[in-house]
Amino acid sequence: MLEKKMAHVDFVTKLHKKTKRNYLERVCSDDKIECAMVAKKYGKDYWDGERRYGYGGYRYDGRWEIVAKDIIAHYGLQSGDRILDVGCGKGFLLYEFKKLMPGLDVRGVDISGYALNNAKTEIREFLVNAPAQKIPFEDKEFDLVYSLATLHNLKIFDLKKAISEINRVLKDPSNAYIMVESYRNEAERVNLLYWQLTCESFYSVDEWEWLYKQFGYIGDYSFIYFE
Repeated sequence: MLEKKMAHVDFVTKLHKKTKRNYLERVCSDDKIECAMVAKKYGKDYWDGERRYGYGGYRYDGRWEIVAKDIIAHYGLQSGDRILDVGCGKGFLLYEFKKLMPGLDVRGVDISGYALNNAKTEIREFLVNAPAQKIPFEDKEFDLVYSLATLHNLKIFDLKKAISEINRVLKDPSNAYIMVESYRNEAERVNLLYWQLTCESFYSVDEWEWLYKQFGYIGDYSFIYFE
């Protein structure tokens, strides 16, 4: 049997590109240092405060349904499968999974108490306050583990721990999906630098791919770019 290798699979770009961003305004009009310090608390200001501190109001609008459908189809998820969202935030994507396939056993972890307390009520009981580098579940519990726009917020030593934890809780370590912020050229690098508030692992695509191999990650992956 051939060993599965990492594959680039994109589920999120279609959503990412719907948002318009003014990179110069973010870096020139506001105190970027102060904004980043507020954002890294991952509290109300980050999720539901002014745009300069983060999302500028992260409310359920159904946008994640298409992503859930694509993931269900790609991984062939079935009723009874157990899935984990690492960095689940308010749990909107997990809600879509549960709505589309009620028989799925969904779980989510996040370090933001505010996000978890303001998650969709339908799935709040399935969410746990915990960091990606210390997932509070047993070995080989999950059929699929994914993490969207989260792991780039970890420093490299915690990133290694998080990937090790993702591998640990999976029945099959190849059934994983990670999406992070990255860049392919100088323009995207500068735009990411201007826009980001919480990024700690600031790497190009080839650097991410190299790190994944060094850390023993064999799941699928993709990136969002700030074009």
